[in-house]
Amino acid sequence: FGIFFQTKNQKKSRATANHVAEQTYAAVPHSFVFHRGQIGKNVAQLIVDVRRVMEPYTAESLKVKKKNVLKDFVAIAGPLGVTHFMIFSKTPTTINMRLARLPKGPTLYFRVLKYTLIKDVVSSLKKHRMHEQQFTHHPLLILNNFGADGMHIKLMATMFQNMFPSINVQKVSLNNIKRCVLLNYNPESQEIELRHYSLKVVPVGMSRGVKKLMQEKFPNMSKFEDISELLMKGTNLSESEAEQDGEHNITELPQVYSGRGNMASQQSAVRLTEIGPRMTLQLTKIQEGIGEGNIIYHSLISKTEEEIQEILNRKEAQLKEKECRRKKQAENVAQKKEKREQHKKNSLEGIKKKRAEAEEDSEVEDPGMQDGQEVAAESDDEVEYYRQAVGEEPDEDMFPSKRKLSSDKPPRKDMDAKRNDQGQNRGKTGKVWNKSGHRENMKLGGSKFATKKPGHRENKFSGKKKFEGKKSLGKKNKDKSFKSKGQKAKPGFKKKGGGARQGFKQWKGKG
Repeated sequence: FGIFFQTKNQKKSRATANHVAEQTYAAVPHSFVFHRGQIGKNVAQLIVDVRRVMEPYTAESLKVKKKNVLKDFVAIAGPLGVTHFMIFSKTPTTINMRLARLPKGPTLYFRVLKYTLIKDVVSSLKKHRMHEQQFTHHPLLILNNFGADGMHIKLMATMFQNMFPSINVQKVSLNNIKRCVLLNYNPESQEIELRHYSLKVVPVGMSRGVKKLMQEKFPNMSKFEDISELLMKGTNLSESEAEQDGEHNITELPQVYSGRGNMASQQSAVRLTEIGPRMTLQLTKIQEGIGEGNIIYHSLISKTEEEIQEILNRKEAQLKEKECRRKKQAENVAQKKEKREQHKKNSLEGIKKKRAEAEEDSEVEDPGMQDGQEVAAESDDEVEYYRQAVGEEPDEDMFPSKRKLSSDKPPRKDMDAKRNDQGQNRGKTGKVWNKSGHRENMKLGGSKFATKKPGHRENKFSGKKKFEGKKSLGKKNKDKSFKSKGQKAKPGFKKKGGGARQGFKQWKGKG
């Protein structure tokens, strides 16, 4: 049971710690550092170095494609909790940097006057202190000379402060502060210097020899007669180790700091080592929103109050016009949708109506049909069939659909004679009734179920069929009156074979 409760408590504490970590991570600002347009190799490396400065709350491996637009980054910034954009771009003459606050701005436009990469800064140092543990926590931000008058200066200071997590002095752990970012504003040149340093704290108030012993670095004591000389003189030390400390970097530690001899309430010196990159920036303008909006400040163009008011009025008119267009477009979309629904409804009603009429036509007709109604073609055929088969007029009750027959119809003999004349003129098969009352198809003027074919002759007495004449394929082609409608053969072309076979090929090709 003890193991069970211990495991359960561990899971609960682990879940609580993860929840607190997620809340803490979501509360701090995050950033995207990327470029727009074509840039060179050095600017691309500068972007990588700036991401190194903004770690760990930045996208280290952010991939940017040519087809990506600014709206794509804004769309994914919300779910990821990104609050700032640092956008680099390059022109033939200058390098620019935009610093944007999400989601509603403002956007600060800077011109990068000078920059130095990390590799160049590190190569100029004799000993550099840069390791991966320094980048597990965010750097300490230091602002200098940003208290001058001017709305744009205060806005810059606020923007830079909000880019990095705030520090609670009462709860901060000094061991988490391994780096610092320095921003220095020069009021005369209106330039901003950005520097990135690594922090190191060493104890003071003891000789250099004792420091060496505490750091487990044993000096060369071959020239000393006694160990006291090492504690008192501290010779044979390198120049970098003999760095002079003064009041400018000595402070009293409120907590125990990592490193030998850094105890609480003890005097220690804070030493900075630059690890890069460096940038010299100059503010050009400040704009509302992200990429669009009113210009709040411009370093090169100044406008009067009347001009600013005119621009604002023009902007307001454009917004009203845009709203009217959007409203009109919404009305047009609603009308089109309503017309489509009405058309669909009418179409369905028409289909139902047509289907109902088709069903009514397919039903058996009512025997009590009115006299003025149209008689179907099938009823006419049945009455005529009865008249020719029986030889007398049908009763009125026999065919209800044909209640009343026309009294002006000609007699039966005249109708038969007229029908025979029409059959002979058309040359089609007619209807003849035999003595038994059955209907038979025959060719008027010929035998039953027979049609005349070319080359056939009928014999009245024997009924035998004979072919008339002989068919000769060769003779047909020898006819001089035959002329081919096709293209003539080229001169010099000889056909193989001859005689009857040649005539056969020509006759065959004619068709």
